[in-house]
Amino acid sequence: MTPAPTQTLDQIPVHDPFVVADASTGRYHLFTAFDGRRGPIPGTGVVSYTSGNLRDWSGPNVVFRVPSDSWADPDAAPWAPEVHEYRGRYYLFTTLHQPATELPWPQRGSTVFEVRAADGAPGRRPTARGTVIAVADALDGPFELVRPDRAIPPPEFMTLDGTLFVDEQGTPFMVYAHEWVQTIDGTFEAIQLSPDLDTAVGDPMHLFRASEGSWLREWTPSAGALAPYISDGCQLRRLSSGALTMLWASYRRHPDGHDEYIETSATSPSGSLFGPWVQNGILVEGNAGHGMVFDGFDGTSYLILHRGMNTPVVRAEIFEVADDGDQLRIVADRRDLYRP
Repeated sequence: MTPAPTQTLDQIPVHDPFVVADASTGRYHLFTAFDGRRGPIPGTGVVSYTSGNLRDWSGPNVVFRVPSDSWADPDAAPWAPEVHEYRGRYYLFTTLHQPATELPWPQRGSTVFEVRAADGAPGRRPTARGTVIAVADALDGPFELVRPDRAIPPPEFMTLDGTLFVDEQGTPFMVYAHEWVQTIDGTFEAIQLSPDLDTAVGDPMHLFRASEGSWLREWTPSAGALAPYISDGCQLRRLSSGALTMLWASYRRHPDGHDEYIETSATSPSGSLFGPWVQNGILVEGNAGHGMVFDGFDGTSYLILHRGMNTPVVRAEIFEVADDGDQLRIVADRRDLYRP
C-alpha cells in the first residue's frame, strides 16, 4: 500500500491550532477550521491532521461541518476549534457566527459606545457570535452539535474561543473570551456546564480584563493611546505547584501605531479558576499567539500557536516549554518541527 502523503506545518494553513496527543494510538491530532471560499474543501467546518512525530502530518480530514439548520450562518467559518475527552466521549468546542443577527452597541447609562473607524467607515457592529459544543464517540468525529438552536453562553453576549475546564471537584466549566467589540475592554469569563455539557448552569462569572495585561503598564497615556483591549485564545493548565495558569492572546500597540498579536499568560496562585489572577510577561511576540500546551509522547511539554495574524500566510509554530511552578517558560524554539 502506498503511504499517505504528508505535509509539514509550514505547508498547512492553520489558525488557532489545537493538538490532542492520543496515547492509545501514539498519534497527534491537530485541529483547525476550514473555509471553502479559501481552500479546496467545500463548505465550512473543522478539519484534523495526524502525525506520529509532530513534523510530518497527513490530512486534512473533515471532522465537523457547520450545519445549515442551526442558529449559525453555514457560510461563516468557525473559529478556534478544540477537542476534549470527557467521560468517555469527545467534545468539540468552536465559535460560530450569525452576522445577520445584530446585537446592541455597548451602552452605559444613556451613553452608547460605537466602535467605528476614524475615517467614518462602517463600524464593528456587534452581531451574534458564540462558542458551541459538539460531541462524537471518536476523536476523528463526526461531531454533532449538542444544541443546534443556540450557543452555550448567553446569546446576547459576543463570545469566542471557549475552552473546557474541569475543577478539582469534577465540575465542568466553559471559559471564554467576551468580545471587545461589545465590552470595549475584552474580558475572560466562566460559566458552569451541566454534567453532559449540553447547557449552561447559572450566570457567567468574571475572571479578568484584557486591560490588565502586563505590557500595558509600559504604555504612556495620551489622547491617542487607547490600547486594543482584546481578549483572545484562553487555555488553562494546572502547574506543578498546584497553581492554575491561563494562556491568552491579545495585541500590543507599537509606537509607530500598528498593533502586534502576542501570546501571554496569567496565573492563579491559589489554583482556583476564580483567582485572584496575576498577569505574567509576554511569552511569544512578533505577531504570534492563540497558543495551547500539550504533553508529547517523549515527556516534553510543547506550546503550539500560529504566526502571521491578519496576513495571507498564517502557520503553526511549536516551542518547548518548562513549568516553573508559577508560570510557563519558553525553553526552545522547535523550528526543526515546524520549518524543517
